[in-house]
Amino acid sequence: MKIGNLDLGKQPVLLAPMEDVTNPPFRVLCKRYGADLMYTEFISADALIRSVNRTMKKLTILEEERPVAIQIYGKEVDPMVEAAKIVEEANPDFLDLNFGCPVRKVAGKGAGSGMLRNVPQLLKITEEVVKAVNIPVTVKTRLGWDADSKIIVELAEQLQDVGIAGLTIHGRTRCQMYKGEADWTLIGEVKNNPRMHIPIIGNGDITNPVKAKEAFDKFGVDAIMIGRAAVGKPWIFRDVKHYLKTGELLPPATVAQQVDMLKEQIDAAIDWIDERRGILHMRRHMAGMFKGLYNFKQTRIDMLRADHYDDLMVILNNIASEWGELQIEDE
Repeated sequence: MKIGNLDLGKQPVLLAPMEDVTNPPFRVLCKRYGADLMYTEFISADALIRSVNRTMKKLTILEEERPVAIQIYGKEVDPMVEAAKIVEEANPDFLDLNFGCPVRKVAGKGAGSGMLRNVPQLLKITEEVVKAVNIPVTVKTRLGWDADSKIIVELAEQLQDVGIAGLTIHGRTRCQMYKGEADWTLIGEVKNNPRMHIPIIGNGDITNPVKAKEAFDKFGVDAIMIGRAAVGKPWIFRDVKHYLKTGELLPPATVAQQVDMLKEQIDAAIDWIDERRGILHMRRHMAGMFKGLYNFKQTRIDMLRADHYDDLMVILNNIASEWGELQIEDE
């Protein structure tokens, strides 16, 4: 699969953009485990053009994590164009436009998936951004606003016509948020539309290697994108890539192995931010780990309440000692 001049090879597996998750340390870790393309956290165009410090930090790209796309969102043409030019100066491999975020603070204000209620403006923003920069521009979006407006097949053609280099589709509407199962049938319809010639990337409910292979085999997408399933489990990329290549499932990681990987991620998060905020950032990752362990409830509470590095390390060492040789199966 190629986006512009970037060749990602056959059946690439991508890390989805996720707010407060896909910072550089996490992206580097996912890269090491086999992710073929990284996306930054989504970045507000309005905050970017105001040079908000926290937002500007999100433009940071480490060479060892490339290739990387920077993703921005907004609802007005001029700020999106100005932000796109700022992004281009940060030298990403390409720029992605977020027309898919469903959270109220974004979509409720008309940005993200809120743009699906104003398709002419969505297309105008896309067209003007494509004209304004010299790097490939891609789009991530959803099937439509709700069950009565699944417009993705027509929208995909319109986006291609204004010049995007690739399209990622999450198989839910905005109103579904993340509830229910992702519907891949329309993703497949977009991919199999003879008018479409840009890469189509499928996203939604890829939680294990078997589902990843099914997405390629059944729906014919050019790439898949993994989001929530990578939170607390960055090695999912290794497992998926191995299965796609060999047809063999790797054995689940033991609890002790997961603890070692989690420690590495905690250290990287603290180095990137600081101890307090790094641990707070990691709570989202830790919350999804070690599910299914017996008598683990109080240990989980203690782990998620730990405020200091040394205290957290004691808890993790106890987890490795108590449950270390157990394996946790994929969902």
